[in-house]
Amino acid sequence: MPIIRLLAALLALTAAAPAAAYWEYTHRLVASIAWAEVKPETRVKLKALMREGGRLETPECPVGTLEDASVWADCIKPLGDRFSYQSSWHYQNVNICKPFSLRDACKDGNCVSAQIERNARLLADTKLPVRDRVMALAYLTHFVGDLAQPMHGGDRGDRGGNDVPVTYGIVGGRTNLHGIWDGWIAERAATTPPGGAKGLLSGVTPDQKAVLASGTVEDWSRNAWENAKTYAYTTALGDPCRERGKDERGEVTEAEVQALVPAVRQQILAGGLRLARMLDDAVLRGVAPQRPGRSSE
Repeated sequence: MPIIRLLAALLALTAAAPAAAYWEYTHRLVASIAWAEVKPETRVKLKALMREGGRLETPECPVGTLEDASVWADCIKPLGDRFSYQSSWHYQNVNICKPFSLRDACKDGNCVSAQIERNARLLADTKLPVRDRVMALAYLTHFVGDLAQPMHGGDRGDRGGNDVPVTYGIVGGRTNLHGIWDGWIAERAATTPPGGAKGLLSGVTPDQKAVLASGTVEDWSRNAWENAKTYAYTTALGDPCRERGKDERGEVTEAEVQALVPAVRQQILAGGLRLARMLDDAVLRGVAPQRPGRSSE
C-alpha cells in the first residue's frame, strides 16, 4: 500500500504536464500518419516549403519536418507578444449541453475550425510570400491535430474541461478533464500495441481510410463535440449536463480507460488522414475550403 501511495503522489506531481502529451507526442503522431498517407508529389512540395522554415525566425521552434511543424504553434507560445494573437485559435468551446453550433464559439474566426480553413487557403495560394505559406503549413498541421482531441471541440462553460477536476486511475491531485485527454488517455491509446503511425494504420482498409478522412471541417467539429460529450464528459461525470457540486471530482477508472482506447485511437487516426487529405488538396490541387460567404475561391 505505501508503494501505491508513493506512485500516486509522484504521478500527481507530473499530471499537469505529461511527458508525452497531445501537444507533443500525439501531435507528432498525427503528422506522421499524414506524412505516410500524402501523395509522393505532396511530400516533395512540402519538403521544399519546410526547407524555408528559417523565414519564420523562430530558431527555437524549427519546422524542418512535418512532425516538427505539428508542434510549432505550441512551441511559440512562450515567445510572448509576437504570437499572442493565436491563443484562441487552438480550440472552440462549443457547449455540449446545447444544440451544436459554431456561431458563438467561432466569432470573428477566432477558433480552431475557422483557422484550419483559413490556413488551408493560405497554404494553397502559391502567390503568397513563402513565409506566409510555411507558417500556414505549421498552423494547419497543428490545428487539425487539435480538433482530433475532443476537449478542443466541446465544453460546458469550464474552459474545455480545464476546470473539471478528475481522478485518472490512481492519479488525483491536479489532474483535470482536459489534461487527461490531452495527455494520459491520448498517450495510452497511441502506445497500445500496435502503436505508432504504422500500428494505427495497420489493418485499416482504403475504404475505411476514405471514410475517416471524409467530411468538412464543420463535420469534424461536430464529431469532436459529440466525442467530448459521449466519451470525455459522460465517462468522467455520468450525466454531463447535470449541476455539479463545487468540490465534486469526476473519475475515469482503469476499466474505462481500456474501453476508451479504441475510440481514441480512431480519433488520432482520423486526424492524420484528414490532414493528409487537406495537404494533398492544398499543395497539389490548390484547393481549400471556401471563405465564409464566398461562392468560390
